[in-house]
Amino acid sequence: MTKDAVFEPPVSRSAGGALGNRLQLMETFVRIVEAGSLSAAAAQMHATQPTVSRRLQALEQSLGLRLLQRTTHTMRLTVDGERCYQRAKELLASWASFEADLRGAQEEPEGTLRVAMPHAFGQEMFVGPLAQFLHVHPRVSVEWLLRDDVRDFIGSGIDCAIQVGEPADPAVVAIRLAEVPRIVVGAPSLLGPGGTVPTDPDGLAALPWLALHTYYRSELALTHATTGETRRIAFRPRVSTDSLYALRSAAKLGLGACAGSAWLMQQELVQGALVQLAPQWQPAPLPMFLIYPHARFYPSRLLRFVSAMREAVPAMIVPPQTH
Repeated sequence: MTKDAVFEPPVSRSAGGALGNRLQLMETFVRIVEAGSLSAAAAQMHATQPTVSRRLQALEQSLGLRLLQRTTHTMRLTVDGERCYQRAKELLASWASFEADLRGAQEEPEGTLRVAMPHAFGQEMFVGPLAQFLHVHPRVSVEWLLRDDVRDFIGSGIDCAIQVGEPADPAVVAIRLAEVPRIVVGAPSLLGPGGTVPTDPDGLAALPWLALHTYYRSELALTHATTGETRRIAFRPRVSTDSLYALRSAAKLGLGACAGSAWLMQQELVQGALVQLAPQWQPAPLPMFLIYPHARFYPSRLLRFVSAMREAVPAMIVPPQTH
């Protein structure tokens, strides 16, 4: 027996075994499509690529259909494969719902949850709530995927994602978790020999600027904390990036002023590496959502994770203090 054969259970001749085997074949096929390759699917399923390949071949043989067209470098669904993929997802969801109904809603959640979120939040802020969630639910494991762009998370086989900014995809459920306050900051060296901190939008517009092009590129709307007056400033950024960390680093080096999440700048403000500019004038906060695909059934591990995040996240987002 080869090493690979250890991972492949024998095909049962009983009715129950045959059904279980077909479900396994369909699950493998769905994972191949969502992962984008046999090797990626094998890694996600903790199996080997030959095992995954054999399951795909067995499914194609049992259906008498070619589901995937494969070459050395590409893989795409056939017309029959597209139909099979959609129906297989529905069947697997229905079976999972059936099992959940039989086991009861109070059963301890288990299995793997795949979560995607922006780097800044996934590296720091959300690790604490994640640890608490796993402590409460020891039979759940989590794949923690850091991606600043989560628009195609469904096609990547991800269960849910944290997104900052309004979701544009109608195919997702969007749970608003919090509003992320933003402030304008710059290094002391940016202010010149006198170190005079700008107090209004005109003073900010006169400075060099950095852009976080995910949320602003060449202009920024600022609202006065007391009067509610809103004014826009325009600028030509010296550096434009999609990373909050890179934005903060560039600001600390005095390359320009920037608008960023207040929580991420707090330590640098306390240490004096950054100063808050025009503190009474603030960019609009950004909404933070937890998003996941519409479905008739959701595994308990996802529902419990959503509940845990709804409880933990608002307390972590502290509004900035104006001076």
